[in-house]
Amino acid sequence: MRIGIVILPDDRWASARHRWRRAEEYGFDHAWTYDHLGWRDLVDGPWFDAVATLTAAATVTERLRLGTFVASPNFRHPVHFAREALAVDDVSGGRLLLGVGAGGTGFDAEVLGAAALTPGERVARFTEFLELLGRLLTEDHVSYAGSYYRAVDARTLPGPVQQPRPPLLVAANGPRALALAARHGDGWITTGGQGITDEKAWWQSVREVSDRFGAAQEQAGRTGTDRYLNLDSSPVYSLSSADAFEDAVGRARDLGFTDVMAHWPRASSWYAGDEAVLETVAAMLPRLRASGGNG
Repeated sequence: MRIGIVILPDDRWASARHRWRRAEEYGFDHAWTYDHLGWRDLVDGPWFDAVATLTAAATVTERLRLGTFVASPNFRHPVHFAREALAVDDVSGGRLLLGVGAGGTGFDAEVLGAAALTPGERVARFTEFLELLGRLLTEDHVSYAGSYYRAVDARTLPGPVQQPRPPLLVAANGPRALALAARHGDGWITTGGQGITDEKAWWQSVREVSDRFGAAQEQAGRTGTDRYLNLDSSPVYSLSSADAFEDAVGRARDLGFTDVMAHWPRASSWYAGDEAVLETVAAMLPRLRASGGNG
């Protein structure tokens, strides 16, 4: 079991850099930041770009894998985003984890003034995003003509440090997106069921979507894909206590997940918590990584 931490990009770097350093010192396997132009009710507060944040994080860490959670087609074009990904992969010495998703509704989908897309249209756009991005990460001189994206002889030299490409981790919950994750992903990310207020029901939703992903993998003729679970989509914040975190890691391992992520405790609002709990959990990481918690 690999264990990661999500650090929201809502602090100036003078303060945020210490968290990224501590994430490595604490022994987390990977650290992530949100890829949004603004997020929920935090949209009216400070917010910084994911790619720039990860590039900066790469300069203050040496071992920690660094991930986008998750890159959004709402405002990213595969040609430009591939260049950004190559840069982060290069600066980090091959530590980039490329989490990508279909892009949701809300501020990111509205701020550029684009017409609203239906869920089906977002999946169709995501299909093209994955097809083109996958090629750009492994080929040079790429041309592509789709309904949402076009590329004309796009150049990608020198290519990524990680070969054949940085891991492409596809976030998916619905049937069509799960099929895309099974076909295109080097890993799969899930949040389980959305809007569930009962913890037991949420874990049941995680089991069900995991089973559906397994079926999609079988249909795609693939096996062995890494599985990432966002623990904090649960009604219970995973770092509300050390016991809660240990229990969540154990449950995730029992369901076949290879990786889990929790969110760095914030002073208020989303993921409000006590950093003392994070310190306690950090001391537990070697045991949790080996045993997966209580199971």
